[in-house]
Amino acid sequence: MTDAAVHDDPAPDLAAALAGVAAEVETALDVLLPAVEGAEGRLCAAMRHATLGGGKRMRAFLVMETAALFGVDRTCSVRVAAAVEMLHAYSLVHDDLPAMDNDDLRRGKPTVHKAFDEATAILAGDALQTRAFEILAEPDTHSNPEARAELVLALAHAAGARGMCGGQMIDMQAEGQTLTAEAVGRLQALKTGRLIQFSAEAGAILGRAPAHQRQLLAAYGRDVGAAFQIADDVLDAVGTAEEAGKAVGKDAAAGKATMVAVLGVERARAQAEALSGQAATHIHSFGDQAALLRQLAAFVVSRRK
Repeated sequence: MTDAAVHDDPAPDLAAALAGVAAEVETALDVLLPAVEGAEGRLCAAMRHATLGGGKRMRAFLVMETAALFGVDRTCSVRVAAAVEMLHAYSLVHDDLPAMDNDDLRRGKPTVHKAFDEATAILAGDALQTRAFEILAEPDTHSNPEARAELVLALAHAAGARGMCGGQMIDMQAEGQTLTAEAVGRLQALKTGRLIQFSAEAGAILGRAPAHQRQLLAAYGRDVGAAFQIADDVLDAVGTAEEAGKAVGKDAAAGKATMVAVLGVERARAQAEALSGQAATHIHSFGDQAALLRQLAAFVVSRRK
């Protein structure tokens, strides 16, 4: 892949769709995370700081776009999209803490523990996580209690000790060690991939889709998540803080286990491209309805932020 390809922007139709979902989800988040008066107001302000006004909203887009395949009402899918963004934001708040990655910048603005303090950041992450599950369990998210229960269970699996949190634990333990590509792939599948996989699968759960279609979307999300994380590793290695909206070069400095560290930049890019292509094959049966999802799979490996 050439350097020019790495700096591609999304196709106009994908860019418009991403921007539209981002605006839609931003509005939902503003409503679902209201500013409040009183002693707990500082906590709510920290939650809003962590969640509003930034981010790619890729996970939200996956929820909305996969739900649209099955004609799900957008008032329902946007709630799930917002819940996913809340859970993702919680993970970033905690990842940025001094005890973990110790980052000062996130999405181009101070991290929560810098803008507020460490104790508030911990509580804001905790509260965002619980609010996400609360939203999934509420009747406004889906009239069918089985669908709500499936959403809660699937997100719990994606976020817990055998998902995102487990991946973060492995990531911290792996610092300074030399891992195989297979081991790094598993780490990243847990830490990043499982939540992206859930986001793609959530639309099928909302749409009460048959098992085989749910499995296809889960496989698509798994491969998109893997490609996305490798592309993120590449950006950390060769990008700028202005492009990424956060400090770069920290993976190598901290001895992080990444595909770039194992394979080098060019081979890592090639691996991301292969995963992107594989993701697109999973959704072939959805035809033109999945055109934006195929575009997204290509974009995650060509993005520059």
